[in-house]
This record gives sequence, structure tokens and C-alpha cells, in this order.
Amino acid sequence: MSLGLNLDRRSLSVLGATGSVGSSTLDLVRRSRDQWHIVALTAHANVDALARLAREFQPEVAVIADERYLPQLRDALAGTGIETASGPGALIEAAARGADVTLAAIVGCAGLAPTMAAIEQGGVIALANKEALVSAGQVMTAAVHRHGATLLPVDSEHNAIFQCLAGSDLADVRWITLTASGGPFRDWSWERLAAATPAEAVRHPNWSMGAKISVDSATMFNKGLELIEAHHLFPVGLDKLRIIVHPQSIVHSMVEYRDGSTLAQLGPSDMRVPIASALAWPRRMDTPCDPLDLATIGELTFRQPDEERFPATRIAREAAQAGGAIPAVLNAANEIAVAAFLDGQIAFTQIAAHVADVLAAYAPPPPTCLSDILDIDGEARIRARLLTEGA
Repeated sequence: MSLGLNLDRRSLSVLGATGSVGSSTLDLVRRSRDQWHIVALTAHANVDALARLAREFQPEVAVIADERYLPQLRDALAGTGIETASGPGALIEAAARGADVTLAAIVGCAGLAPTMAAIEQGGVIALANKEALVSAGQVMTAAVHRHGATLLPVDSEHNAIFQCLAGSDLADVRWITLTASGGPFRDWSWERLAAATPAEAVRHPNWSMGAKISVDSATMFNKGLELIEAHHLFPVGLDKLRIIVHPQSIVHSMVEYRDGSTLAQLGPSDMRVPIASALAWPRRMDTPCDPLDLATIGELTFRQPDEERFPATRIAREAAQAGGAIPAVLNAANEIAVAAFLDGQIAFTQIAAHVADVLAAYAPPPPTCLSDILDIDGEARIRARLLTEGA
């Protein structure tokens, strides 16, 4: 498909500009500033960081999701000529401005509607919000086809798979293997896991990430969500999707073909590598990342995930097999359970148990549109919140 892009200078919107993925994206843009026109920058509540980035990158519009901070944003950008706006509607309007490339990095289901608005413009969507595909996979992929958009995965694992497939026929794929670091607790006993603290859970050994995704990595729900995401991005069938623990996080994923060939994508544990792949596609771009030195690394190890201590991957696979609304319920319940753990309301080992309890109690009919998904998400959050408050 020809996108009609000027590959020498493109327009870019960054939804979630102040988070780790957004910051890494803008670091790359900063190094090739003349190649990009910034359409929109958005943030949830970090108004100081958003204002600072807006002054540097001069977007057409800066949007703060939390409406309480709009006066502060306006004051900070007074005289710059940059539009300012706030609230969920403004996020959607910013995404709908039709940038050549939209980096969708708003965490959780808050990113669903803006991502869909960007898809409807028919451009390139560099997707870092895995919850969007988990909760709305069928609706979102249908919209991608309907509007002629191009969906490029930014998650390191899915970007690795995308690169390993490189236009190959999915019928030739024997296995797709997602690698998992195993998180900070991969060698902990069940007793030690039960006493794990939020500070320990967010201390990822390989990656610098936000609190929510770091906890997801510790529980392995991150990998479960990625399994569901891969199911929509690369429709080879759930029986051909596997997870393997790879503590070094050097091999980001693998594709095995029916002739016995296995292609793996390797790289440093730096999100700027997959982001650069998506930003520059179908070309390549320089990054400041250190070259991979396999001799210094010494060895790469792999092992099967332990679903007794970390049942999240099993729960997620079962949700993907059930399909319909169930993955959306799983995602919502997990977000609430993670928030409760970070607030000290529940133990680390209760996160997966609470998600399983919500899934057992709530099985709504399959969604047909974004509105259905948001309703399901809202109801699942209510049920999950009641459960965690009663813990």
C-alpha cells in the first residue's frame, strides 16, 4: 500500500508525550529535528513536562487530559502561538488532526478513543498502547482495514516479530515466540512473592518503564496482554503463539518457519530501537543506542515460564481463547488490581487472583463497537474495584 508520505519530512503526533515511550520518541525526533513537523503533544497530568516539550518542539496543539491543569498550561505557553486544550474530547480531536505518523502511547483504556480517532484518518499508527488491541482487537483491526491505516507495533516484542516476518506469508509460520524477561521476581519463591512490595515490583532489572507496566512485567500479565495483542497483529492462531523466559532481554522475539528456519530480532534493552523502527518505516534511522556486543554479554539463556507462580499468562491465554468481551474484562480488572497493589490495598499475589475472580463473575456479550467496549471496561472496573476494596 502506498501511503503517499514524504519520507524526508513527516508530521507526527505523540499521544502520551511525557511517559517513557513518548520521551524516548521525542529524544529520537530531537536528533533529526528538521525531518519532523509536530502536530500534537498530549499528556495526562504532567503539565510542567508537557509545557517544556511544547516550547521545544512547537506542536500545533498541546493537550492535557486532566482539565484542572489547563489554566497552568495556557499560562506556560502564552505567547507561543501553540493551541492548548484539555479533557478526553480534546485528546480525540488532537488525534484526529491527521498526522502522517501517530505515536499512540497513552496508558490503558484511556488511549482507546484517541487511537481509534487516529486510525480513522488513515495514516501510520505506531502503537505502544497494548491495552487498545487487547480490549478492542477485533473492532480496531476492522477499523484499520476500513480506513486504510497502517498499524506498526512499538512494543519491543511485537516490533521484533514484525521485523522477523518482513512481508512473509503467515501460512509459512510454524511458531511465533514472544520472549519475556521474567521481571524482577522470576526466581522468587511463592512465600517471598506474597510479601513483595510496590517498590520492589517497579524495579525492573532490564527496562526503564512506568509503574503500571513494570508491575505487569513482574506478574507476567504484561506478557499475557502481549500474547492477546500478537493474536490480533499476527493472526496465525493462538496455538502457534508461545512464550519463553529470556532473562537477558536481548532476543526480543522469534519467528520459526515451516522449513525449520528461525529468525530472531536482537537488540539492546532500549525502547528507542523499536520506536525508531516504527518511526522510520519503511526505512531505517540512526539511534544513539550502544551497538550490541554479544561477546561481552557472553551467554543467552531461555526457560519455560512457571505458570504456577505466575498464572497471568495462562489466564490471558484462556481469555484470548474465549474472545469477545473477555479480554477487555481482563485488561480492566488487571488495571484496577495493579492500582490497588501500588496503593497497598492488596498483596502482589492477589493481583492475578482478583483478575481471575472478575473474569469468573462477569462475561458480557461480545462488543460490536467502541462504545460497547468502553461500557464493558467501565463495568469491569466497578466490579474489580469492589473486589479490591473488600480485600
